[in-house]
Amino acid sequence: MPDEDRTMLFRNATLATMQAGRPYGLVPGGALLIDAGRIVWVGQDHDLPSGYDGPEENLDGRVVTPALIDCHTHVVHGGNRSAEFEMRLQGASYEEVARAGGGILSTVKATREASEETLLRGALRFVDALIAEGVCTLEVKSGYGLDIDTELKMLRVARSIARVRDIRIKTSFLGAHAVPPEFKGNTLAYVSEICIPGLIAAQAEGLVDAVDAFCEGIAFSPEELEPLFAQARALDLPVKLHAEQLSQLGGTRLAARFGALSADHLEYATAEDARALAQSGSVAVLLPGAFYTLRETRLPPVEAFRAEGVPMALATDCNPGSSPMASLLLTMNMGCTLFRLTPEEALAGVTRHAARALGLDDCGVIAAGTRADLAIWDIEHPAELAYRIGYNPLWRRIFGGTA
Repeated sequence: MPDEDRTMLFRNATLATMQAGRPYGLVPGGALLIDAGRIVWVGQDHDLPSGYDGPEENLDGRVVTPALIDCHTHVVHGGNRSAEFEMRLQGASYEEVARAGGGILSTVKATREASEETLLRGALRFVDALIAEGVCTLEVKSGYGLDIDTELKMLRVARSIARVRDIRIKTSFLGAHAVPPEFKGNTLAYVSEICIPGLIAAQAEGLVDAVDAFCEGIAFSPEELEPLFAQARALDLPVKLHAEQLSQLGGTRLAARFGALSADHLEYATAEDARALAQSGSVAVLLPGAFYTLRETRLPPVEAFRAEGVPMALATDCNPGSSPMASLLLTMNMGCTLFRLTPEEALAGVTRHAARALGLDDCGVIAAGTRADLAIWDIEHPAELAYRIGYNPLWRRIFGGTA
């Protein structure tokens, strides 16, 4: 058996392993053994191999899931956009706010002016809220700089989060988030002069894990994003894409053609888009917080994703404008109530499928060999995680084998 000084055995647990074969991968009366930050054995109590006499803990039937994963966030940013929230309540659309100089560009100004210390302090407010809900892995995007220096500043801040909190950070370069005022009317020049050199600089500094972009009428067309994604491919970086959120521009098929880790939002995606994602193996990341905040009515094609076998992840899209939400538990509930996901699909969406959306294969399920990133919940059944609203039943969070 493993060295008892580095091990922990949890017994009498309801394990939601999220592995295929049975609903939630449920193992009642379960046990799991952790050694050196990894899960080394999972099964039922009565099958536990003999010979272990190290520390153990009786969980009294509590539910254990993989730690939660938020695979789409914008937690690093300056300022806030509460005034725009009021504008939208008075009838202004997301596009109208953006075209009036608000939206992303207002956050760009605040982010450019903020120091790294200020940005980190602001981001940690949201990170701490997510950690308190059992999150152990968090994706963080740039995209509020729209110049090389600020994009790199944002990515450095994102990387620094993992140095001050027990959380795993994956970063995405989102230079193609909007066209800044200084490049108005010259989108291709912005891509060639800022996005591509910025991406190369970020990769050289070890700051980027993936490349993202916003494919929309108020942002970039598929054709304008081709050179950026080609550069990502040349740098051996995977791509992601904000696609089909407000209109149908063909972004999903662009993402699929480049073998994207994920296409995100997807309210205006079609059955053809679903087939393209299935063929590319990309994840559909659904973001109900933005759908709710913007009071959208067009639902993503969940039935088409199911029919084509497209994995569906859920994420907060935590950002200062269209989804000012820092609760993955609320995201799960919204995924069920707004998008008609099942509670099991919602939990898979913030564990197994969220890991896949980040290109990770060592987390998101409870299995021998995976990281010991776990959430222990004071509930009777994993469906309760999506069922309750405004209630956090987290009992303990385990990060890399440590509580």
